[in-house]
Amino acid sequence: MLVHPEEILETIQMIKAENLDIRTVTMGINLRGCCHNDIDVLNERIYEKITSYAKNLVRTTEEIQNLYGIPIINKRIAVTPIAIVAESCDTDDYVSIAKTLDRAAEDVGIDFIGGFTALVHKGATPGDIKLINSLPQALASTKKVCSSINVATTKAGINMDAVAMMGKIIKKTAEATKDDDGIGCAKLVVFANAPEDNPFMAGAFHGIGEPDCVINVGVSGPGVVNSTIRELKDPDLGEISEAIKKTAFKITRMGEMVGREVSRRLNVEFGVVDLSLAPTPEIGDSVAAILEAMGLQNCGTHGTTAALALLNDAVKKGGSMASSYVGGLSGAFIPVSEDAGMIHAVEIGALSLEKLEAMTSVCSVGLDMIAIPGDTTASTISAIIADEMAIGMINKKTTAVRLIPAPGKKVGDNVEYGGLLGRAPVMAVSEFSSEEFIGRGGRIPAPIQALTN
Repeated sequence: MLVHPEEILETIQMIKAENLDIRTVTMGINLRGCCHNDIDVLNERIYEKITSYAKNLVRTTEEIQNLYGIPIINKRIAVTPIAIVAESCDTDDYVSIAKTLDRAAEDVGIDFIGGFTALVHKGATPGDIKLINSLPQALASTKKVCSSINVATTKAGINMDAVAMMGKIIKKTAEATKDDDGIGCAKLVVFANAPEDNPFMAGAFHGIGEPDCVINVGVSGPGVVNSTIRELKDPDLGEISEAIKKTAFKITRMGEMVGREVSRRLNVEFGVVDLSLAPTPEIGDSVAAILEAMGLQNCGTHGTTAALALLNDAVKKGGSMASSYVGGLSGAFIPVSEDAGMIHAVEIGALSLEKLEAMTSVCSVGLDMIAIPGDTTASTISAIIADEMAIGMINKKTTAVRLIPAPGKKVGDNVEYGGLLGRAPVMAVSEFSSEEFIGRGGRIPAPIQALTN
């Protein structure tokens, strides 16, 4: 890849002044060869494979960070969905596997490990059920393990039995981690159309169509895009789109350069660059700030969804021109607790849960890192999930829900998680019941859009 000196100088400015970084280098590892009916043997095989494949991941990424001067914030691992790997085990739960993943993550020095996952969009196997029922204890007894459950796809519809189950599991997970304001729920995401090569947590897992080992890179730069827009002189919206595309192009090239060098040094395949504008609690490093730079008084006002659609589309176009290997989620994230602008918008009453749901129809993920009252019922949580899954199913896109029913908290309170997880103001949910609807169960059929063969 040829990189022009001017690009290098621009990148240095982006890093120093605009919070540009490689948000994550994520190694995907296939664990299907670890399967065994003895849980102790399985755990031993999992630990050995992860620590063998990833033993040099942290050191290598730090060497490349020093070589290029580009911050690499997180080093992560994604593994084959554990519900698949552990299906043949003669055991009642998979908590010990979560602890093995946590120990392996700790020993190789990474930040998070994803893949404590089940894919249940059309139905659940006994292994899927065991994994889901293990989630509260697994997430309460580990620090680095992240979990994702895919309950819907455009081709299969929505598994409403799984949706109902996840409402209860999220409540139990919050209760199991109540001493830390329900932080276990911050490591648990419910998906529609989950991608197999997503490097971001909590949703990363190593898909069954992936190679034995792969490097996927997540690049982020909301501060860069925000600065780019604010430097324009009275632009129209088309000019804003063009400026975002050019910026996304430059950021993606940087991400692919880093990813390919990591892959070369570790002698594993390069997968994708995920160009996702993932905000942090730092002022200015905010997707909300980008939307406001386009001319909105506050994120959440009328026009917010249109502005976010423009942003998401321009990011995808710019990224796809820069690399043939753009994948994962690639677009704009709107996690409330991780975005200083969104936190402010919630606190002044500009941004509601209902508006966030509308915004998810045009962005890359969904209702993300949202704290809700601790007494919210399981059926209400399931209904929120169902709404979000419907948006993903009908629009043939990835959507997700990461809700935190914060124990003992009510609307207007705050939960503090620190670091990249930030601070979450507790948001209101509807006072009206969805319990009868959720209790019906079954499967919402796939839409007519699914019949594409």
